[in-house]
Amino acid sequence: MTEAKSDRTRAATGGGFVDRALNAIEVVGNRLPDPAVLFLLLLVLTWIVSALLSPVEFTEIDPRSGEPLRIANQLTGTALATFLVRLVPTFTGFAPLGVVLVALLGVGVAEKTGFINAGLKLILGRTSRSLLTPMLILAAIVSHSAADAGYVLVIPLGGVIFYAAGRHPLAGISAAFAGVSGGFSANFIPSGIDPLLQGFTQQAAQILDASRQVNPLSNLWFTSFSSLLVIGVGWYLTDRVIEPRLQSTPVDGDPEQMPKMEELTDRDRRGFLAGMGALVAGLLLLALWALPADSALRSSQNGALTSFGAPLMGMIVPLIFLLFLIPGVVHGYVAGTVKTHRDIVAGMTTAMGTMAYYLVMAFFAAQFIAAFNNSNVGLLIALKGANFLRDLALPPQVTIVGIIVLTSVVNLFVGSASAKWALLSSIFVPMLMGLGIAPELTQAAYRVGDSVTNIVTPLMPYFPLVVVFCQRYVKSTGIGTVASLMLPYAATLFVTWTLFLVVYWIVGLPLGIQGAYTYP
Repeated sequence: MTEAKSDRTRAATGGGFVDRALNAIEVVGNRLPDPAVLFLLLLVLTWIVSALLSPVEFTEIDPRSGEPLRIANQLTGTALATFLVRLVPTFTGFAPLGVVLVALLGVGVAEKTGFINAGLKLILGRTSRSLLTPMLILAAIVSHSAADAGYVLVIPLGGVIFYAAGRHPLAGISAAFAGVSGGFSANFIPSGIDPLLQGFTQQAAQILDASRQVNPLSNLWFTSFSSLLVIGVGWYLTDRVIEPRLQSTPVDGDPEQMPKMEELTDRDRRGFLAGMGALVAGLLLLALWALPADSALRSSQNGALTSFGAPLMGMIVPLIFLLFLIPGVVHGYVAGTVKTHRDIVAGMTTAMGTMAYYLVMAFFAAQFIAAFNNSNVGLLIALKGANFLRDLALPPQVTIVGIIVLTSVVNLFVGSASAKWALLSSIFVPMLMGLGIAPELTQAAYRVGDSVTNIVTPLMPYFPLVVVFCQRYVKSTGIGTVASLMLPYAATLFVTWTLFLVVYWIVGLPLGIQGAYTYP
């Protein structure tokens, strides 16, 4: 029986070769310094590289100024003084920090009172164990509509759901991470990222054609169909590659950090129904607030709810906080898991306690990312790659593949989708318009490349958080562990999603609303 099981495991992991390769990546990755120290070393390396390259005169043009790009020396007295002055604001202004802490305050209460556990028990009671993976990835994809909330909500819940179902929790976290981050550009529902990218794309297109307009939903149909691809790829890899490989990895985390999933009592059911009633009531009140044409939640520019500047889009994280806090409190009082307000504060305190390690990593990550951006080293890498691609003068389909490759490589160093596109769009869009490729297609290619390597780069701001989530179950988890788990997703999504875009283009399916393939 043991030999048969071993044979099945080897077959599921490519006859043992894939398993050995991933194990080697895990070992090498885990020999890297602690993530906090790694970011510190990268900060020092950025300083040194910037000092060495600052005297060099590059021919690449900085799209922000129209002048030749210069590397800013981060080791000058002025730069170091600015670094120290900005040390605290850089940390407190680190984009993921507030999202993580505020959202987890509400989630912590909902978990402490048992509201989340009760909901998961009901889901597990009605969902086949074999269908947990696609349902989890679907939830991860839909979470894109709530900005970065999927990182702090869906990914840890993936571990909870799998662990409660008797499956390996790291497989659940991996599947959720693949859906949230690896499939970042796949979604059935429009989100704030659509108008955000569109603004940069249109601005870049108008460098060449002042009258060119780009619809915010010009990639909607492509991203919708891409969701099916991401779910299928993630489902297969999780169940056939990742989970079999994790069979030999014991779950040895602190039991206090791993939620228990006992049978629901009648009181639990009443509490959950009351909590869901509070949640539905809150959503109805939000809908009533948003429906009027002059609602304060709408954009002052175009009256849309999903525009990036719409107040509703900026309220996503506070809404998550409230829509978990209130149902959690209601559930707690009705189910009897909350006696006084001190129990609620205790839930928030517990949630913050689990984030101590993340705060340390976030401090050093914020300093490195700020120095890397200020030095222009990341922009130099992007410009060198773009110019190389242009000089090759390849066929349009090959050029689009090249854009995906280049974006995915740059994505290893520059994590923010908007910041990256703000820089790359002014290079890629007019360059490809000159080759007869429409801005909407260039944007779609960028979105694929921007997604697939998110899950294998420790420089992605939320990557350390995923390490922390895994450590709740497997104490020895390190950067190498997460990278080795996510590499099959990244590699497979890169190949299949790239081919999918090319075939989608050849067949001529619509990219989205007013989404063109060719220019003019």
